[in-house]
Amino acid sequence: MKKLALLVVAASALLAPGAAMAHPLGNFTVNRYSELSVSGERAYVLYVLDLAEIPTFQARRQGVDPTAYVRRIASNLDLTVGGRNASLVPLRHRLAFLQGQGGLKTMRLELVLRGPVLRGESRIAYRDRNYSTRLGWKEIVVRAERGARVVASSAPATSTTRQLRAYPEDLLSSPLDVTSISARVAAGSLSGTPPALGGREAAQAPDRAAESGFASLIGRGNLSLLVILASLGVAFFWGLVHALSPGHGKAIITAYLVGQRGTPRHAAYLGLIVTVTHTIGVFALGAITLLLSEFIVPDDLYPWLNLVSGLLVVAVAGGIVWARLGGRELGHHHPHEDDHGHHEGHEGGHHHHHGQGHGHSHLPTKPGWRGLVAVGISGGLIPCPSALVVLLAAISLHRVAFGLLLIVAFSAGLALTITGIGLLAVLAKNVFKRATFEGRLVRLLPAASAVIILAVGVAMTLRALPELI
Repeated sequence: MKKLALLVVAASALLAPGAAMAHPLGNFTVNRYSELSVSGERAYVLYVLDLAEIPTFQARRQGVDPTAYVRRIASNLDLTVGGRNASLVPLRHRLAFLQGQGGLKTMRLELVLRGPVLRGESRIAYRDRNYSTRLGWKEIVVRAERGARVVASSAPATSTTRQLRAYPEDLLSSPLDVTSISARVAAGSLSGTPPALGGREAAQAPDRAAESGFASLIGRGNLSLLVILASLGVAFFWGLVHALSPGHGKAIITAYLVGQRGTPRHAAYLGLIVTVTHTIGVFALGAITLLLSEFIVPDDLYPWLNLVSGLLVVAVAGGIVWARLGGRELGHHHPHEDDHGHHEGHEGGHHHHHGQGHGHSHLPTKPGWRGLVAVGISGGLIPCPSALVVLLAAISLHRVAFGLLLIVAFSAGLALTITGIGLLAVLAKNVFKRATFEGRLVRLLPAASAVIILAVGVAMTLRALPELI
């Protein structure tokens, strides 16, 4: 009993997310900020780079030489004055690795570059070509001081994010994507003053307890048996919670089980397939991040995975519709009865009754393995970024076995929630079937489920396409 109490106490402590939160824009993002300032007679650029956990992990594995890294960043910044290229010379920089999610670090680079001396009124243009294919916040501002003026500009004068320190929650789903600007400025007569470097403050993240709580488990202190067991229980719990967030095909699974005469066993199979797919996906993406990051950017795979998931759903819906149009699942039931008899009233009379009754139903057949596997894979194909963070942190901390166990426990919690939702769908369908109005409504369920699955699949596919074009 004492051990059980200790286990509960340990689990309660582990349920509290660690102080280090996930990057607010996601673990894959590379965020860039440029402040083009005209100070007196000279132009300057304050450049800030904020790398989330996974790109920071990749950069540190490859080795970060601060001087060479600053030169490479500066070479991808273009400034023109009056249509002519102007040089940007690095003056000073600060490179810091800050605590991120799951024991991993985030990286923040602040760099001050000196531009040319300006005379009178000038038209300037600026472009940032760093990390052009990576997801993230891209912001540029233009300001003036010490007698200089901004006459006109396509960029604002103040930062929305306090130089990538505080991302507004209402814009996280559609982050700024500004990589070039133009402006007309008037130089002052005073000498210029370079911008000051900021502090080491990390980006502030909104509360995402399920993600940060799970990822923080890998970085806990000494791994006693009690801590390991409690951590696995907490990872299982966070998997349960994570499955309730948007995604993982819950609507598709529900519609599929309702429309295809699914049973509790089918719901359990779907939960298992989602779990196995999700676990394999995390391991595969981790291997790509570790071994192929020079050739494949891991976050570039997510749109492709979304596309494959959407196409799988469309294929499942297409199979259902095709089967119904082919006459195998017409969704109606009609009995036929041929009942005739004759009576002969002679002595020793006998009675003949030839009753021939038969009925056949064209209700949907129960789900086949191909459909179950396709629906399950579509629900688990997109790996949870926090699970990937746990895997990479486990490698970094030399706790690979523990990290794998955490991911399996997390995926098992995910599976239980998915299975539970599937069971609720099956039970709800059975309640409808026993209701007095079941006839018409239940006959419509297969067609309605096929339409829902098809609509969701098409929406998933269309949402993935713009990111691939």
